[in-house]
Amino acid sequence: RGTSGIGRFFGPVMLLWFLVIALLGAWQVARYPAILAALGPQHAVGFIARQPGLAFIILGAVVLCVTGAEALYADLGHFGRQPIRRTWFAIVMPALTLNYFGQGALLLEHPQAASNPFFMLAPDWLLLPLVALATLAAVIASQALITGAFSVTRQVIQLGYLPRLKVLHTSARDTGQIYLPLVNWLLFGMIVLAVLVFKSSSNLAAAYGIAVTLDMTITTILTFFVVRYGWGYPLALCVLATGFFLAIDLAFFGSNLLKLVQGGWFPIFIGGTVFVLMTTWRDGRELLTQALRQHSVDLPDYLESVFRDPPARVPGTAVFLSAEPGVVPNALMHNLKHN
Repeated sequence: RGTSGIGRFFGPVMLLWFLVIALLGAWQVARYPAILAALGPQHAVGFIARQPGLAFIILGAVVLCVTGAEALYADLGHFGRQPIRRTWFAIVMPALTLNYFGQGALLLEHPQAASNPFFMLAPDWLLLPLVALATLAAVIASQALITGAFSVTRQVIQLGYLPRLKVLHTSARDTGQIYLPLVNWLLFGMIVLAVLVFKSSSNLAAAYGIAVTLDMTITTILTFFVVRYGWGYPLALCVLATGFFLAIDLAFFGSNLLKLVQGGWFPIFIGGTVFVLMTTWRDGRELLTQALRQHSVDLPDYLESVFRDPPARVPGTAVFLSAEPGVVPNALMHNLKHN
């Protein structure tokens, strides 16, 4: 039954996950409330002013705190805007903020916890249950990204950049809940390849950072064109609104480019390969359309010839789809010629 069925299990597990990490963070904040001073932006501004070069490099690590946000665009097509917005402000953001502050409080009190600050938030008796819960949360998060990949791939197909693939609708009520078998197996193969190449999650961090920040940068650029030409807002307003976020995205992306050799080449290679495939398919389809258009017949001329010299008819009704209005489909002409 797709995500409509397994969502009954995923929802409570994720709610428990965010509740647990929020409580763990709040517990450490209560033990070391001095961490709340980090809410003041003057510390970050002062650090950037004193160590601009080091601050630029650190952006490549800080960005890992916001990874996952780049997948929200795909989830918008799958779940809708309001559920994501409400869940983010009511549950996810408060829980993550408390947990990050809790890790900071733990590090200020026990610097040796830097090796694994998240799991060291929990007491010893809670460690194994927390590992199990974290594993379930990771599986659910992976499922969300997989369904997002299905949604984006379907949109790309509808835009004409990929050939038509088999799409299975897994919900009788929600058209956004779909399954693409080919995409699923391609994801599996690429994940296995990534594991074999990088061997550990720490080695994969460099690749992940570039993928996330480049995705955010592209999304911001596309947003400018939507706001300017789709919604018709003034140019100055569009530049100011998207330029602010683009500056942030480029700063994060530039910092992660320093990790290009360490693994950042991997997502660029995959993205470049997919880009070449998409543009090749689109250009090939355009060339084919132009070639077929040279031999196409206008609908008025066709109707005139049919009324003048009616073809042989058989019982039943046939439907022929046409990609262009006013032109007789080639399938219809082929049918008339041979039948």
